[in-house]
Amino acid sequence: MEGLATATTSSGQPGQKGLKPNAISFISNVVIGVASTAPAYSLAAVLGFITLTGGVGFAGPAIMLVAFIPMLCIALAYNYMNRADPDCGTTFSWVTRAMGPSLGWMGGWAIVVADIIVMANLAQIAGVYSFQLFGLTSAAASTLDTTIVGIVWIIVMTWICWRGIELSARTQQFLLGMEFVTLVIFSVVALITVYVNHPITLVGHTAYHSVEPQASWFNPFSIGLTPLINGMLLAVFIYWGWDTCVTVNEETEDAGRAPGRAAIVSTLMLVAIYLVVTTAAQAYGSPGLLSANANDIFAGGLAHSVLGSPLDKLMIIAVLSSASASTQTTILPTARTTFSMARQRAFPNALAHIHQRFQTPDVSTILMGALSILWYVGIVNVSSNVLGDSITAIGFAIAFYYGLTGYACAIYFRRELLKSAKNFFYVGVLPVLGGAILTGIFIKALIFYQNANNDLSKPILGIGTPVFIGIGSLLLGVVLMLIARFPYREFFSRKLEVADPAVLLDGYVTPATDGAGRS
Repeated sequence: MEGLATATTSSGQPGQKGLKPNAISFISNVVIGVASTAPAYSLAAVLGFITLTGGVGFAGPAIMLVAFIPMLCIALAYNYMNRADPDCGTTFSWVTRAMGPSLGWMGGWAIVVADIIVMANLAQIAGVYSFQLFGLTSAAASTLDTTIVGIVWIIVMTWICWRGIELSARTQQFLLGMEFVTLVIFSVVALITVYVNHPITLVGHTAYHSVEPQASWFNPFSIGLTPLINGMLLAVFIYWGWDTCVTVNEETEDAGRAPGRAAIVSTLMLVAIYLVVTTAAQAYGSPGLLSANANDIFAGGLAHSVLGSPLDKLMIIAVLSSASASTQTTILPTARTTFSMARQRAFPNALAHIHQRFQTPDVSTILMGALSILWYVGIVNVSSNVLGDSITAIGFAIAFYYGLTGYACAIYFRRELLKSAKNFFYVGVLPVLGGAILTGIFIKALIFYQNANNDLSKPILGIGTPVFIGIGSLLLGVVLMLIARFPYREFFSRKLEVADPAVLLDGYVTPATDGAGRS
């Protein structure tokens, strides 16, 4: 039976939910959203594999544009759902209201799974680049040394998140500032050099000729459908993370509006920087150089060739600060998701504890850091290939919970969709389009990565490693959700809701509630 909707969950007012209200500004919110995607690290780790995809060639910028479409669509869903319910549980809370507690619980679980899995790679990159910054190549190649440093990074970033949202925001502003300045310098120098000198980059015995940018690079119709989809499988990952700015909604000024707008602004900033850097990188080194150094395009000679020594160290600092910033902003959303799930009686109550002085979800934050270390130590000692495949596996969880959010938006506001063309298009069509694209990517990835020839490591129990980890972790969530139905009957008995019509009106202000959907 469907209950009457009320879009009156958290407003972030003092004392309503325990988190510190009005602690960060809209600008800080945008910074957190952009920093969470780790732009420099994501480009270093993924751009080469995109160009390596058969049939992509110079269409890297086109892949970035097409992958941006579902992200913008889902960002719109986040914007409208946050207006109705600015709860730090985001997808968990929203899907629970629109599609039921079982799918809501699974949406929250997918966020937790994706964030914990990615922490291993972020910590590893932070460890490797910490040594590379000082020229300690032997230590950078040592699994033991990089693991120790990676664990230290996780501990430091966990402490910052535990210490308070203001310190987290200030840290992000500093790290993202360094990262963006370096990426801009790299892009400008690379493009100017291409037009002026037409450089040739020599790596080993192979020469890579620069190419002036062409309009066709941005045309997705210049390549076939299969390379376009396979490229998107990779590109979606580098956009993932902007939703962190919405998970700190209860701690942001104007909690009902600012975080949703920050999500949209974040995705726009990301597509801009990705297009510029992708264009500059492949113009300078050609897709050949990027493909030959797919594991890290900047460390593979591109940064040194463009910037020279010692300025090429700036790129090492950029990737290091990027991975570090993303480590911190990965802990933030997971801790707040589990906090929200516990607060709404879907997880153990201990995870809903708030630090009296810092007003942060201290138990959830510390647990996230501890689980990240356990996963990191466990996976890094298996093999680097399994670690690489585990990153691919994250795509399943990303597509799952982003897609759910898109569908939930249209379902939650379904009674309002036909009241205006704006509602129909922005609140209904585009969020569903984003969800449908991500569902398609999920299915395509399931088929593609089940083939062992497309994986880095050997199959596990006859199943491709990315599928084993990605789908396996979601299936584990189904089992845990079924078990959770017994101790958390109150949560799982919640009825479906529809949106308050007033939510979409100009000037709407979200009223305060007790944090469990009761006004």
